[in-house]
Amino acid sequence: MKPLIVGLISDTHGLLRPEALAALRGSDFIIHAGDIGDPEILSRLAEIAPLTAIRGNNDVDAAYAQVPERAWLAIGEARIYVLHNRAELNPAIDWNPADGAAHAVISGHSHKPSCERCDGVLFVNPGSSGPRRFKLPIGIGRLTVSGTKIEAELLELTV
Repeated sequence: MKPLIVGLISDTHGLLRPEALAALRGSDFIIHAGDIGDPEILSRLAEIAPLTAIRGNNDVDAAYAQVPERAWLAIGEARIYVLHNRAELNPAIDWNPADGAAHAVISGHSHKPSCERCDGVLFVNPGSSGPRRFKLPIGIGRLTVSGTKIEAELLELTV
């Protein structure tokens, strides 16, 4: 069985860069980890691949009423949890990462790309692909999923 590719994007804040769209092409699925900024961005991403999106702290108007704050999804045999701000991961609300409920957690919010494993769970923040903040890179992420094995890659976009 061929691996599944999951494109990761976050913190577009109303700006969907052509470089981000190009980097997401070929994805089997796409996850937007919040701070969308323009509902049209979700339509454009859904044209590329099936989309799971959650709203971020800036997605407060009525256009985002149907977008959840958190999401679970299954990609093949892997279970992935999505929330905007990793600091808000709460075992009483979400689950305890050490209990094995998720293989990966995808977040955004900080605009800082990161990838680490904790208690056997892969935590990935693709960074921001929208307007540049501070001196942080503009980027997206990519997961390669084979069964329950997930590998992550952070991609800096040349803009």
